[in-house]
Amino acid sequence: MRNTRILRRGIAAIAALTLAGTLGACAQSQRETGSTTEEGAAGGDFVFAASSDPVMLDPAMASDGETFRIARQQFEGLVSAKPGTTELEPLLATEWKASEDGKSYTFTLREGVTFSDGTDFNGEAVCANFDRWYNWSGVNQSENLTYYYGKLFRGYKTGKTGGIYDSCAATGPTEATVKLKKPFAAFVQAMTLPAFSMQSPTALKQYNADDTQGTEEDPRFSAYATEHPTGTGPFVFEKWERDQQVTLKRNDSYWGDKAKVERVIIRTISDPKARTQELQAGNIDGYDLVGPADVQPLKDAGFQIQNRPAFNILYLGINQKNKALQDVKVREAIAHAIDKEAVVKSSLPEGSVTAKEFMPNLVEGYNDAIEDPAYDVDEAKKLLKEAGQENLELKFAYPTGVSRPYMPSPEDTFAVIKSQLEKAGIKVTPVAAKWSPDYLDMIQGDAGTDKHDIHLLGWTGDYNDPDNFVGVFFGAKSAEWGFDNPTLFSDLGAARELPTRDEQVPAYEKINAAIAAYIPGVPLAHPAPSLAFAKGVEGYVASPVQDEVWNNVTVAR
Repeated sequence: MRNTRILRRGIAAIAALTLAGTLGACAQSQRETGSTTEEGAAGGDFVFAASSDPVMLDPAMASDGETFRIARQQFEGLVSAKPGTTELEPLLATEWKASEDGKSYTFTLREGVTFSDGTDFNGEAVCANFDRWYNWSGVNQSENLTYYYGKLFRGYKTGKTGGIYDSCAATGPTEATVKLKKPFAAFVQAMTLPAFSMQSPTALKQYNADDTQGTEEDPRFSAYATEHPTGTGPFVFEKWERDQQVTLKRNDSYWGDKAKVERVIIRTISDPKARTQELQAGNIDGYDLVGPADVQPLKDAGFQIQNRPAFNILYLGINQKNKALQDVKVREAIAHAIDKEAVVKSSLPEGSVTAKEFMPNLVEGYNDAIEDPAYDVDEAKKLLKEAGQENLELKFAYPTGVSRPYMPSPEDTFAVIKSQLEKAGIKVTPVAAKWSPDYLDMIQGDAGTDKHDIHLLGWTGDYNDPDNFVGVFFGAKSAEWGFDNPTLFSDLGAARELPTRDEQVPAYEKINAAIAAYIPGVPLAHPAPSLAFAKGVEGYVASPVQDEVWNNVTVAR
């Protein structure tokens, strides 16, 4: 998931669902039609605490997890991730077929589905959404507003022209064919993103969805995006009390399993400790991003803990704008100086594992043959001496006042790694900054590259595709890493455009080996984010890609 800056970075393998508690879970699809679920059987409200307010309510213009959390309750895409996994399953499309050249995808659409405003879902509605994205202009082409479309489709009809989208054609009400100018093997996987949810063409037009005013850094969203979001999901929008909560009510016309609670309330509680206290007080039913130190006390008190399967990466970034860090021996020395097991044990939640690549092993293209540099302080000192850097000094940046799925306690992680680097003879100068916007601007903005030499950051995968990890990090020259490697950039670009996954896998395995040899940074761990729930909550299935829909959730009080 993107590290959002505005208003202030992501199928075959199945992720194992890790439960540390007794939270009930259904192994079947959460949204299959024909269910015998009794409408409103449980009733009442489900109150969940989020770490921040949504940016707005139109998922096509969002890239942050809190906006997406709300969007997944109201909107649906053509395909989704099977509950608890990264495996694809049908949603608004019942099946799909790709052309041999990888440039055309035909979707067979589910019949009898309507948007919550009564508009029919059909082939024309699908094409209206694709054409909407392609026709964005002006401020709507900004990366800070329409990040995912811009990154994945890479261009628009006007302005920032080009890209891979060609056209969409509806063949009757139950079929739509999307044509691309270039192959994109992960196209269907990308359609699981809330940013590509289907939205009512009627409501989009009625409430001027694309009438975004203001600037890229200070946008003023439309009435649609703030008051009238309209999808096909199990809940519909009721009200948004800014910086307090969003309330959704059950969609009694939903085509699939109707929600078992009458309302869901997503409360904004930014302080992690306050979220814990509100759960303990019985004021909320669950929350995300549980601090590692809070897990055992909550379990001891009878609360339920569920670990989201880790589909992320925490890494130590290395800024090669520092000339000393341009020497691969120095970067290798840093890798040998870090004891990843100690980092995991000392600062990350139970269930976290060490990393040797910039993607988890669930992602196709992961290279099992890569060997992780062993923790070896003597070898680190030897390499620094060979490079003439026995007195290396580094500015080590880390964020404060934030908890991320891949970095729940950055101050603790920083302290462990700082101590390890110092044992190898590296002098460390701490550089602390508040998460947004200071830290992200310092790490990823051009103006901040002189302020840090190494830094902590990470990424939560959006869907199962290697480009969503290594392509995001190393697909082009960036301020964060400060290096220019045309061969790597070219190889990543070519791999993305291979027409089939069978062709992509060996290409990405080779790329991952090249990244491991180049050492642009040190992959540290795949943390297992924790969620906490009250005793009476059942039916919540944690997803590695946060595709968590709450229609099967019940709360016994």
